[in-house]
Amino acid sequence: MTQLWPEGVKCAVCITVDFDGPSKETGLKQVPFGKHSHGRYPAKRGISRHLEILARQGIPATFFVPGFDAEQHPDAVSAIAAAGHEVAAHGYLHESFDLGAEEPFYLRKTHDILTRLIGKPPVGWRTPGGGKSDQTLKVLLELGYRYDSSEKDADLPFFPRMGGREVQSFINLPDNTSSLDDFPFYRVRYTPPSEVLVHWKQEFDAIYAEGGFFDLIVHPRQGFGSGSPPRAKVLEDIIAYIKGFPGVKFYRMDELAAWCLNHPDLWRKSPALGAHHDR
Repeated sequence: MTQLWPEGVKCAVCITVDFDGPSKETGLKQVPFGKHSHGRYPAKRGISRHLEILARQGIPATFFVPGFDAEQHPDAVSAIAAAGHEVAAHGYLHESFDLGAEEPFYLRKTHDILTRLIGKPPVGWRTPGGGKSDQTLKVLLELGYRYDSSEKDADLPFFPRMGGREVQSFINLPDNTSSLDDFPFYRVRYTPPSEVLVHWKQEFDAIYAEGGFFDLIVHPRQGFGSGSPPRAKVLEDIIAYIKGFPGVKFYRMDELAAWCLNHPDLWRKSPALGAHHDR
């Protein structure tokens, strides 16, 4: 098999946590109490429970944080950074609406909030509601970002294209919001946690066999996330399962992005890379 990752690494793994606090309800103009109070759970218990799991397992992670949530819960975000995990950007009001001309304003607003809070600018971004435009990459580059984890058209990292040219100072680390994301299981299908664990083990087995990239997305929310005890246990169980395989390395996304940007000669040789598309 062609060498893809650093020497000795067969499968690169990223555990990514989308904070998704009350920003989600606020962006939808819902009062975050009663039936709309799920977003208040992360800062109250979900984040700390996830941090406890990561500490027990001794692995790093990346937390994607909306700017509004950082403003409302700065102590929770500071705790993430203090534990050695990456804090990356995830919109301001978890925008699931069309931003239009306001997109640069929101990108810069969250960037400034996180920079002030963690003492350094974030270098990673994930779209909160799935939307991107022809100005997204341009603004992210202007702000000094190094990677985006939003694209779903590849298995492995790839350079984006802008204006017909490949941008080699920025990397896309693809995500899978269909089968490696807790939201569709717990909110859409109401899948029991035990079945989610079996599914994620099968996903990892197949990716590991190809020597690929495993990017798991979880949310520390109550109700439709992995914040509560039985669902958080699934997160810890899948981490423990993955650690049982040789040649696995857990990365913060900024660390993996930096390696990819510095070693394109390795990962670009993979036959699983797939086609590039103009962004």
